[in-house]
Amino acid sequence: MEDFDLQPSPEIPHRPVKGRGAAGNVAHRFSVETRQTEDDGWEPTLPPLPQTRLLIDSAKSIISRNDSPDIGFTQSLNPYRGCEHGCIYCYARPTHAYLGLSPGLDFETQIFHKPDAPRLLREELSHPDYVCSTIVLGTVTDAYQPFERKLRLTRALLEIALETRHPISLVTKSSLILRDIDLWAELAKRNLAHIGISLTTLDGPLARQLEPRASAPAARLTAMHELSDVGIPVSAFVAPLIPGLNDHELETLLQAAQAHGATSAAYTLLRLPHEVAGLFSDWLAWHAPEKAARIMSVLYDLRGGRANDANFGSRMTGLGHFADLIRQRFELACRRHGLSRELPTLDSRQFSPPAPAKPADERQLSLF
Repeated sequence: MEDFDLQPSPEIPHRPVKGRGAAGNVAHRFSVETRQTEDDGWEPTLPPLPQTRLLIDSAKSIISRNDSPDIGFTQSLNPYRGCEHGCIYCYARPTHAYLGLSPGLDFETQIFHKPDAPRLLREELSHPDYVCSTIVLGTVTDAYQPFERKLRLTRALLEIALETRHPISLVTKSSLILRDIDLWAELAKRNLAHIGISLTTLDGPLARQLEPRASAPAARLTAMHELSDVGIPVSAFVAPLIPGLNDHELETLLQAAQAHGATSAAYTLLRLPHEVAGLFSDWLAWHAPEKAARIMSVLYDLRGGRANDANFGSRMTGLGHFADLIRQRFELACRRHGLSRELPTLDSRQFSPPAPAKPADERQLSLF
């Protein structure tokens, strides 16, 4: 379905919704009105399950740039806004508020795609002032989420990267990446490709609750193995670590990643920016009520007494003794399994910009 109606989805009772991460739509920080539901004692009639909608994002540019010291790249590209994977902890959920939509169910049911992404990428790569450095796909929302199966935007971007010999990296939770293993393998032969597979847990039931529409943990490990088998450098991104919920799996996740071909690894602690704090707290109340108070207490301790710490240097790894313990465990496990903590460096010297396309009204017409 394609349309431009940006009205939030109907309110859904705050209880688990099958196949979704959020239990409903929450008011966001730009809301100008609030709703209050009165309990009249009657059993409410549940609305139908929310349907996923595909909408168009008419972007004017496609490459985002940053100078953050916390991440190892300066250029990124996201062909989609919103993500059907529905990971309850996703730090990108608050971005939907800029569209007047809820970071709750709207984020995972109203998905925007950028049909002009390939054209815009060509235009930016052909600009005389463009300086080549690795472009990372899917840094905000997954570039291989379900709609990619038919839209093929990510594949089109990879084809441009191969054509121009541009280094490209990607982070994903989806085994759909194996569809494009031919392009990734060709890029890797020229030291132009790197893939990060996000691993949160090996516990199937927990994964279904945390990341309801992402690929199962076993499928991600299989993808990691097949990608590494054809010479593509693969990293394990253990993210997010949630103290009291999945942090006990840190060593097991790194061991499994190494056994399936990963050569490097990184981790981040759970971040709860803006509305994500309330969404995650509600999720805990339904799915892990016996652990909820302890988990939130440790998270506040890791963030200096706040729900979220946006400061460079601590926002990814946290503060205090517990954060130091996690770091020591990670470093020890990496040494034990021979995993590098440095991600591969790709070659930007091969880049050859595409020929800029002339506007239709300036093209020379043929005389015959």
